Amino acid sequence: MQRFTDCPIVLRDFLAYHETIKGQSQKTISEYYLDLRMFLRFVKLMRHDMPVHTRLDEIDIRDVDIEFIRSITTSDIFDFLSYLASDRTPNPDSPSPSYGISPTARARKLSAIKSFYKYLTVRTKQLQENPVADLEYPKLRKSLPRYLTMEQSAALLKAVSGPNAKRDKAILLLFLNCGIRRSELVGLNITDVYEDRIRVVGKGNKERVVYFGSSCRKALDEYLPERRKKVIPDNRALFISRDNNRISVTAVHRLVKKYLTAAGLDASQFSAHKLRHTAATMMLSGGVDVKTVQEVLGHENLNTTQIYTHIESTELKIAAEANPLSKLDYE
Repeated sequence: MQRFTDCPIVLRDFLAYHETIKGQSQKTISEYYLDLRMFLRFVKLMRHDMPVHTRLDEIDIRDVDIEFIRSITTSDIFDFLSYLASDRTPNPDSPSPSYGISPTARARKLSAIKSFYKYLTVRTKQLQENPVADLEYPKLRKSLPRYLTMEQSAALLKAVSGPNAKRDKAILLLFLNCGIRRSELVGLNITDVYEDRIRVVGKGNKERVVYFGSSCRKALDEYLPERRKKVIPDNRALFISRDNNRISVTAVHRLVKKYLTAAGLDASQFSAHKLRHTAATMMLSGGVDVKTVQEVLGHENLNTTQIYTHIESTELKIAAEANPLSKLDYE
């Protein structure tokens, strides 16, 4: 927690709890830190007589204590959310700055505040009242995630070529078969591969086992002998880069984009994460229940997985309308 020296003890304790007890990722901890630091700075700015042009990032909150936090009301939080919606600008030094951040960004910040108050009221019982307990999240525009069709997936795999073709085909098939995240793929070790499954370490260091099909097994069987010929500093790594290190998230991103382009697909519309969407959609299309798909993808919340059921419903509607009998006039 030494990297968070510019925040109060109560916030550092909260971050330490989520890092050590809850096992949250470094990315999540950093987001909590940035969002809550902004929130406390805003409240302090509103409470104190400061120069008109004081910027949030100039405000010292190291003196904020539990009494200060106890004094924060629901009205203060509404003011903060209103500031985010109308006055917050990501680039204040721009010649023409835009004001107001997206509902998604505001929802993330509110989620951090809710987690903070839950920690203070439920976990550590430092507070009795929770001013955000009943606060609703900003309404988000739901959009269906993009995914590849069977034909597009086949074209992507056929586009694989070059000196790393065996490695790259195994990577793409793991995405399409198992729906794992890029960070999970780069973290795979040789010992994580079994006869018909892989051991995946996901968000919050949570482990899960994901099974794969025969095409993925074949690709791994073709790649592993090639991999075992190479010795690298981290010799556990399943996938390695051109410079003989564990492959990076950035490198995986680039190779997926390269093959999408080679397959004649719009690389600006698809990505490695869209291959995860593709796996989820194909599982549901094949009759796998949503709870099982949740376990495969490593989603903590079923609501995250259920967006794919909307895709499936859309496909079913299109299929029904395409049936000539759907337009039969029987009167």
